[in-house]
Amino acid sequence: MPHKGKLPSEKKVELVRAYLSGEIGPSEIAQKYGIKKYRLREWTRLYETRGVDGLIPSERWRKYAPEIKKEAVMAYQSGQGSLRDICRRYDISCDAILQKWIKRYNDHEDFKQPNSGGSIYMVKSRKTTIEERIEIVSYCIANNKDYGKAIERYSVSYQQIYGWVRKYENDGPEGLVDRRGKCKEEASMSEVEKLRAQLKLKEAENLRLQMENDLLKKMEALERGRGVD
Repeated sequence: MPHKGKLPSEKKVELVRAYLSGEIGPSEIAQKYGIKKYRLREWTRLYETRGVDGLIPSERWRKYAPEIKKEAVMAYQSGQGSLRDICRRYDISCDAILQKWIKRYNDHEDFKQPNSGGSIYMVKSRKTTIEERIEIVSYCIANNKDYGKAIERYSVSYQQIYGWVRKYENDGPEGLVDRRGKCKEEASMSEVEKLRAQLKLKEAENLRLQMENDLLKKMEALERGRGVD
């Protein structure tokens, strides 16, 4: 008999992890818990892009810079992927949000800055060293890609930090090397520099995973407490 009622966040995480590990298939999950397969796919995408935080209800709307909105729309309209692919690439909460942006773009409406907290998106770009970029990306990863928090801490633009994180995810530490102009001292990374960067970024990822596990334990404890009451 299908499970009725809204699933708690820790159960969503459990199901997504079981699905990703191959322990249970989407059809079995859908039948047992009474959820649509597309919903499981959405949970999986959120978990893969944001970790456990992606499956926890947010107390505030997620904000996106106008540049990211336009870039996502252009990527979709140029055939670079499906709605789901583009949402995954740009860390967009759901397909409906991207569809709304596409409609707005096709209606020739401008993308506006977020109404509140938008000042962080106005921070100007600045020159950085490879060491700074590694530290900034590590901090961002350790904090579940909280770009706003990283911008406030390091005073770099949204476009810069978003681009660095994407480059790191695609190319590893080498993706953070600035090869523009005649910057010879950063033309490439030595093996020692690569290892140091990999270690720092790995430590950040481990910290993020530890934070996720601690959060899950707290959530499970809260659920057990509610059950007792």
